[in-house]
Amino acid sequence: MKNFNLDAILEAMLKISDRVSDLNFSVGRPPQVEVDGQLAPVNFPGLPRLTPFQTEIIAMHMLRGDRELTRTLMMNGSVDLSYSIPQKTRFRVNIFSQRGTYAIVLRVIPEGIPTLESLKMPRELFNVGKLKNGIVLVTGPTGSGKSTTLAAIINQINHEQAVHIITIEDPVEYMHRHVKSTVNQREVGSDTKTFSLALRAALRQAPKVILIGEMRDVETIEIAMEAAETGHLVLSTLHTIDAAKTIDRIVGVFPKDQEPQVRTRFSQSFRYVISQRLLPKVGGGRVAALEILKSTMRTRDYVLKGETEGRSLTDAMHDGQVDGMQAFDDEIEKLWNDGVISKETALAYATNPTNLALRMTDEPTGIPAAGASDDGDSMLSLLE
Repeated sequence: MKNFNLDAILEAMLKISDRVSDLNFSVGRPPQVEVDGQLAPVNFPGLPRLTPFQTEIIAMHMLRGDRELTRTLMMNGSVDLSYSIPQKTRFRVNIFSQRGTYAIVLRVIPEGIPTLESLKMPRELFNVGKLKNGIVLVTGPTGSGKSTTLAAIINQINHEQAVHIITIEDPVEYMHRHVKSTVNQREVGSDTKTFSLALRAALRQAPKVILIGEMRDVETIEIAMEAAETGHLVLSTLHTIDAAKTIDRIVGVFPKDQEPQVRTRFSQSFRYVISQRLLPKVGGGRVAALEILKSTMRTRDYVLKGETEGRSLTDAMHDGQVDGMQAFDDEIEKLWNDGVISKETALAYATNPTNLALRMTDEPTGIPAAGASDDGDSMLSLLE
């Protein structure tokens, strides 16, 4: 690649749209950007499609000769890292091998630290940062904005409380400066070998708030519950589609004979499970729909004893709006009713499409939001 300048290539790709969320380099395809969930090619002169040599050059450039990252890529077939264009843009990067070649995907990290106000979050989320202990999980598929929501919560705590915050991330995404709080950010790979090792060490580092980038295994979940039980506020993410599936995942990673104990501990330690989905808007762009499960006497009982006929967490969230809870399908119905999303989109993203379809027999009362993407978008719709 003559006169190779990766940063110039990345900057040119970012200029395709102000809603680029990902950059994709795959063999046999031209460089691509993801806009509103759809891949689009970027045409560079003399680069109709990437060769194995070219993607390897890009991968090696991003690894910057780091032996540990290179060893991880060779041993595991993939590696996570961060990359930045100085003074301009930061990316979360995954390099992985496929059919003997390398592919690279870069997730754009928005500039600055987001606020809950700029994300247009429900008012209930403003209470998360005021908690003194317990577990708060933000869940959703890849690219739904989990890291951005957690960054906004950390930002709120940082501006309002003089406490010690430790984050454990893979890689570090949003760079928090010290404001009222002292924020120490550890990166898996360079500062610690694993989430669980860093989390166990964090219990000896006197934090009030611990952010875990992702709860990936039994040991991490176990220590997270221990931390919550000993007076820490623990924030983390899981790749689950809704609140009910999140509880199933937490319980399911432990041996079957431990289920009663895990249900007891988690029912007592969780404070919120916040699930996110990004939906395509009428006229372009995306909008966030959130489900909020809050710890109440009823929801703790359902977590403790499990869901049965007539005892679902979805019903509890639907009935618990006065407590700040909300269910996905209720929020999706509101978005459809306001003309923000189409009926097809609403049913495609619903938790229970059949029930939602029965509720959507009339025409929406709102005005279709043509061109809505140009006005009033939250940061969350652009992020992740």
